Amino acid sequence: MAFYANTKRLAVAAIAVLGMTIGSAHAAECGNTGAGFEDWKQDFAQQAAAQGVGKKGLSALAGAKYAAATIKADRGLKKAFSGSVDSFMKRRGGASIIAKGRSLKKSNAAMFSKIESQYGVPPGVLLAIWGMETGFGGYMGKQNTVSAITTLAYDCRRPGFFTPHAIAALKLVDRGALSANSVGAMHGEIGHTQFLPGNVLKYGVGGGNLRDKATAMASTANFLKAHGWRRGASASNNMGAISGWNAASVYQQAIAIMADAIDGN
Repeated sequence: MAFYANTKRLAVAAIAVLGMTIGSAHAAECGNTGAGFEDWKQDFAQQAAAQGVGKKGLSALAGAKYAAATIKADRGLKKAFSGSVDSFMKRRGGASIIAKGRSLKKSNAAMFSKIESQYGVPPGVLLAIWGMETGFGGYMGKQNTVSAITTLAYDCRRPGFFTPHAIAALKLVDRGALSANSVGAMHGEIGHTQFLPGNVLKYGVGGGNLRDKATAMASTANFLKAHGWRRGASASNNMGAISGWNAASVYQQAIAIMADAIDGN
């Protein structure tokens, strides 16, 4: 009985230690404040290296800061996509996007013709996305990209979604497409149409420099084609492809309305 009691006590102690270890590991996986971010980065660096991230990318990770502004923006997303399609379009300047989109369609006719020939995607939807995302390149963001995307990978809200994009961002640093000081939108999006880093790797064309207008438009067309865009059909008949770009229904409908108006459908 004494042997059993000692064994039982040892087993209980071992379970308690294991529980503490598991709890610590779980705590290191994500966080809702910046308190554990530096410790998390050390663990994430091992994961990143195992997935092929090199010295430049790991150095950028080491210098990343917890982006409190990104977390604030992320928590406000539901409100940003609330209300009716009409109210959403008014808030986002839908009428202005349509007017300027028509003008840019004419002044960039050769570029859009080449893109439509190659990818089957007409100008309207590209211009609608371009206008909606950055005001046609007028504002592409000032948030540090590596800090933003690694903060979201660390944050407990959606780490599964953002972790691959964080790895991709570090790989883009390795390739020279990004640097540790590159800036973009609050959620780590890049360029004229605001690609997440993982999508730059998958769908970016021409070297993936999405701060270049023509590259951004072609890459966006490539994305839409890969998500099922049907050549010859209007934007309103390509909602499946548009939904791949943004999951918010009100956004999707606004893009389709503006795209069809720009294309004259």
